[in-house]
Amino acid sequence: MFEGSISIDGEVVHDSALVIDSNATSRSVAVQNLRSFGFGNVRQASRMVDGRNMLEFKPFNLVVCDLHFDNESTSGVSLLEELRRENLMPYSTVFVLIASEATYNQVAEAAESALDGYILKPYSANALRDRVKEARQKKRVLRNIFEALEQRDFDLAAQLSLERFESRGLYWLYAARIGAELLLRQKRNEEATRLFEAVVAAKTVPWARIGLARAHFAEGDIGKARRQVEEVLAEDPSNADAYDVLGSVQMEMGELAQARSTFETATQLTPDCILRLQHTGTLGFYSADHARAADLLQRAWSIGKRSRLFDFLSMLLLAFIRYDTGQFSALELAKENLQKALEAHPQSVRLRRFLKITEVLWDAANSRQQHAFRQVREICSDAMRPAFDVEAAMNVLAMSSRMVPVGFPIGEFENIVRRIGRRFSVSRAANQVLLSAALRRPDVDSWLAECLAETSRVAQNGVDLALKENPRRAIEMLLQNGDVTYNSRIIELAGQLLKRHRDKIEDAHRLVDMQGVLARRFCIPSTHIAGIRRSGRSSGGLLLRT
Repeated sequence: MFEGSISIDGEVVHDSALVIDSNATSRSVAVQNLRSFGFGNVRQASRMVDGRNMLEFKPFNLVVCDLHFDNESTSGVSLLEELRRENLMPYSTVFVLIASEATYNQVAEAAESALDGYILKPYSANALRDRVKEARQKKRVLRNIFEALEQRDFDLAAQLSLERFESRGLYWLYAARIGAELLLRQKRNEEATRLFEAVVAAKTVPWARIGLARAHFAEGDIGKARRQVEEVLAEDPSNADAYDVLGSVQMEMGELAQARSTFETATQLTPDCILRLQHTGTLGFYSADHARAADLLQRAWSIGKRSRLFDFLSMLLLAFIRYDTGQFSALELAKENLQKALEAHPQSVRLRRFLKITEVLWDAANSRQQHAFRQVREICSDAMRPAFDVEAAMNVLAMSSRMVPVGFPIGEFENIVRRIGRRFSVSRAANQVLLSAALRRPDVDSWLAECLAETSRVAQNGVDLALKENPRRAIEMLLQNGDVTYNSRIIELAGQLLKRHRDKIEDAHRLVDMQGVLARRFCIPSTHIAGIRRSGRSSGGLLLRT
């Protein structure tokens, strides 16, 4: 309870604080306590969604958050994890969690990682002050790391974090987590793997073991990633982050049904997590479970319409569902929402494509087929541009496959599928994802299979030529094909052969330059299906490696 003026230090007068608590009495007490500590600006929120929105759009120096909320299924720990993971809250912000004695174990893991402090109910003002003071001390000790992050000098931040970890300096475990995440985001996967392994060896904590699985996934070692994350889940079946990684592994292996079940579990564990709602809803859409998909995606919109975590791909998928189910007034509403989003971000090519596709659906629903077909042809003309990624390919397949039943020429549809297939048919798993977007039509299945067979034949011919001591011809042949199809598997194979046989080729630098140009334009390591583009959860959502 409130105990008078017990100021922490002179700096807090310039700092801002946010109290998130559904109980009006305890929220009021916490606000009064923080003001007595000297905080110059203290704001409050009674709902989790309001607190999340406030934190997304304004930085706070201190957040005091309750663990449980009345009439809400999420928790303070879930909010913290989401904000940290998605880079929506500065590392310099102090986050203190309020928990009861009965729920102590629920915050113990968070206290060792992303959480700055926790306090058990009932607590005194002095106890809260001590927790806040201790957490601010940690921020001071690690200030050089946080300053490097704020200046976007991620190399320096990673280096400073590694130095503190290796010296086992004060707060070394916290610094290790920051460093490992930075290494993953910088694609320094081998270094990230070594750091996660060192943390696991020094102090086994679930976040480090999950991080190790993510690092293995980023390196392409799918088997190790799966074993690591399955071990974590065997010990703790309630770890939502582990389900994220397992779902990504299953997507990579083409196990779409299993991936959907896995993401469904993660969503049930954190029912108000916007990204997980979108991930699970998206897989529901591609699994043709429109009722479940619509429920999840609409919930994501209801919770996250003001959040930067909401991905408007979810609104496009809702538009497809409204078209399929004949809910044309809801389809028009989806179109209006996309129009408003584009007005807010007029430079977004992606949002413009979403709106055009929705307009095609609207035209077809209102018997304006010829206008819709002209729009389809215009949208598909972008299929060989560098910015046209797997997500765009899936959207085009979803759109064009719905136009065939209302009169779009089947020959033109086949040309669209084959053009996309030549570029994105890199594996059976990739084909399964593309096929799901095209309503699993048997003719599309056949055309994509032929594209994959052609890609495999070209790749095998390149390997055979290299084995026959003609690596130059092999690389030239692969680059010529890659320059026509933009197939990342072919372009990357050319790069692998160049690396292996460069010393045997006189003007290898010319081929290196050619391969480099193609790779930079068309070999994107991974893309998202929903939400991942702005997600910091490396390999923790729906990924499709191209």
